[in-house]
Amino acid sequence: MTGVTQMRQASIGRRLAAGASLAALAVFAVPGAAQAQSIGYDGVGSSAGGAGGGQDGSQAYQPPQSGKSGKSARRGGKGSKRLEVTPYIEIDQVADAQISPGNDVLTYTQVAAGIDAGIAGRNNGASVSLRYERQFGWGKKTRDGDAISGVARGYTTIVPGVTVEAGGLATRASFDGRGGSVVSDKSRTDVYSVYGGPSVATRAGAVNLSANYRAGFTKVDQSNDYAAGGSTASANVFDKSVTQAADAEAGVAPGDVLPVGLGVGGNFYQEDISNLDQRVRNVQAQAMVTVPVSRTVQAVGSIGYEDVEVSSRDALRDADGNPVIGSDGRYKTDKSAPRVLAYDVSGLSWDVAVMWRPSHRTSLSAHVGRRYGATNFGGTLAYAPNDRSQLSVAVYNNVAGYGGQLNRLIDELPDDFEAVRDPVTGELTGCVSSLDGNNCLSGALGSLRSSVFRARGVSASYAMRIGRLNAGIGLGYDQRKFIAAQGTVLASANGVIDENYWLSAYLSGQLGENAGWSTNAYAAWLSSNDGLTGDANNYGLSASYYRLLTRRLHARLAVAIDGTTRDDPAIDDIWTASALAGLRYNF
Repeated sequence: MTGVTQMRQASIGRRLAAGASLAALAVFAVPGAAQAQSIGYDGVGSSAGGAGGGQDGSQAYQPPQSGKSGKSARRGGKGSKRLEVTPYIEIDQVADAQISPGNDVLTYTQVAAGIDAGIAGRNNGASVSLRYERQFGWGKKTRDGDAISGVARGYTTIVPGVTVEAGGLATRASFDGRGGSVVSDKSRTDVYSVYGGPSVATRAGAVNLSANYRAGFTKVDQSNDYAAGGSTASANVFDKSVTQAADAEAGVAPGDVLPVGLGVGGNFYQEDISNLDQRVRNVQAQAMVTVPVSRTVQAVGSIGYEDVEVSSRDALRDADGNPVIGSDGRYKTDKSAPRVLAYDVSGLSWDVAVMWRPSHRTSLSAHVGRRYGATNFGGTLAYAPNDRSQLSVAVYNNVAGYGGQLNRLIDELPDDFEAVRDPVTGELTGCVSSLDGNNCLSGALGSLRSSVFRARGVSASYAMRIGRLNAGIGLGYDQRKFIAAQGTVLASANGVIDENYWLSAYLSGQLGENAGWSTNAYAAWLSSNDGLTGDANNYGLSASYYRLLTRRLHARLAVAIDGTTRDDPAIDDIWTASALAGLRYNF
């Protein structure tokens, strides 16, 4: 590994990749600055509240209600209309200097164009941040490249009771195992994910009826250099998947017909992964009863039936029995091979939950039951003591593939947010800035293995605004236990556990009316019981400053230091320092 490669890998932590070897990078791709604050161009950046976290897929602890989750209630209260559209162009000069183990310096010019937009109203709501950048390397060691990054989430009302929701994410995990620059098109991994579908809520007399359908697509696009590696780790990198999720409920609220609420519901989830034709299928039906305990507390119990299956085919084998790796660097699927079950659970499911909502600023839910053939628990907490602070906690437990997990969390993003981008590279950091619900994708971006997994985790964050200061801290834990069929090429992944602990904090403020600053810090501890990947620790600290030169023109400066350390004494610790100076013009 050359000095240039080591220098660039140290800065990958804040862009989405982690690890210090090609094998490690094949399966770990996590945002280091999980909730770093972006530079504010129209005022110093907003605080990033809310916690990321997956949904467990169970509807058992939710009483039948009109609308989808808590978003419907928030939308109904939006009486005023707001439309904000800010296109921009940007030019920056960036330098990366290696601190350890060498002393190489790379420089490049970065030209970008993008748009940040938001709309909020009674019947429509959306937030979009899209950015295209072209990078021009200085010198032979720094190659040219381009990138598209963006995040979007929104809904529109077709007719009363019928809405269509959609969202998407595009981001890049960059690395290089052969001495090139991170900006090179020859060493990159791009992640794209989109989803959408209708939601219906209506009433038939005293009965509330609701249904939702979502379809999603996720693609991980590797560079040719990476695909040509042909290693076992790179061959197991996720390619693409199609997800479908649907649920329907019918029920009466407590007091409408009986003192208790009664309901029935069902949900369906399927994810088809292109790698070896892996498939996750989850079907559940249940009956529910809601018992009011007090004005602010209610208990919900459910009993039903579930059927969960994970299956796949084997890889195509050559004459010697070795798996064949295609031109894309992934295993070729033997379409003639029979489908093999890796996970098959069916039978009785049940769930008991308690929900507490003393005011519109506080809500708590906790549930325990039997899902996936074992005890399952989870819950959420949202507490906003005032309009300038919020605490969010989420505990999740589900079975999915990489694409399904990412689609779930995009669906749970708020409709009103500001994108959070790295101050030096401009890339998304894995979170959006909002004081409204789940706003982090860190858990979903935790691993690029193609295998289906059982995800368990927790994430929490607290954000607040104090005068002209914004401050926040976030932390989380994500564990993925992978599921693969015996007798197939993926059998070695069965039972592998990847764990990711992350912590981040930020503080930002204004300097008068025309300037602002921000500081960010993060740490991520990655571990796996897979001997090919090992453990890696990522750390980083950044600071940025901007000043308005005119009403639309901003000058900005940013510096950062990033490091990757490994438990293996044979691998050097990697530390780099980065600096940026640039101009941005808002139209």
